[in-house]
Amino acid sequence: MRLPGLFAALVLLVAAAAPAAAQNRFWLQNNTGQTIVAANVSPSRVPEWGPNILLQGPLRPGMQVFVEPTFRDCYLDIRVRFADGTEDGHLGVHACTLSRITFGRDVPQAPAPPPPREREVERDDPSFVFVNRSGEPIREVYVSLTSQRSWGRDRLGPNQILPPGASMPIGLPRQGICTVDMRVVYMDGRILEQRNIETCSIRNYAWR
Repeated sequence: MRLPGLFAALVLLVAAAAPAAAQNRFWLQNNTGQTIVAANVSPSRVPEWGPNILLQGPLRPGMQVFVEPTFRDCYLDIRVRFADGTEDGHLGVHACTLSRITFGRDVPQAPAPPPPREREVERDDPSFVFVNRSGEPIREVYVSLTSQRSWGRDRLGPNQILPPGASMPIGLPRQGICTVDMRVVYMDGRILEQRNIETCSIRNYAWR
């Protein structure tokens, strides 16, 4: 009987007829030095912009977000709006041949540090700026006071990474405790922890 051969032929025919999904997914990187508050992605063939893709909140300088378009087009138009209301865009980008689309310099850069705070007045404030000096991108950051029993939420949020040299503010409650525990997850899944770090007397902490 030829049924197995006929079945295999039908499977190949269906597979050949089904359109392949376009590989138009990419990392959107903000290297502008300004916070991006909204970003829109649409196929170049349509005149309307798609919805804001930054559903998890603004994209701070030096950070990235992974974009997975709901359509299969390779040629995309991308528009971003900054916190000061100005806009920038890339038109006709061939996203199927790229893994990252950058606004600003095409290399990771550390965002400008926030203005120094007066520690003479805020000696019991454990908040600080976390700086990635490890030389590797980080996909998850957890920081909690040593008195807390859980790590709490991922400070980066879904689909965002902290490139080497980039930084992010870590806000912590003022409860008279100045020591914190830190945990990071790298892109390859490795987990490293540092505990009992005193942060009330510092503005920045370099993770290495």
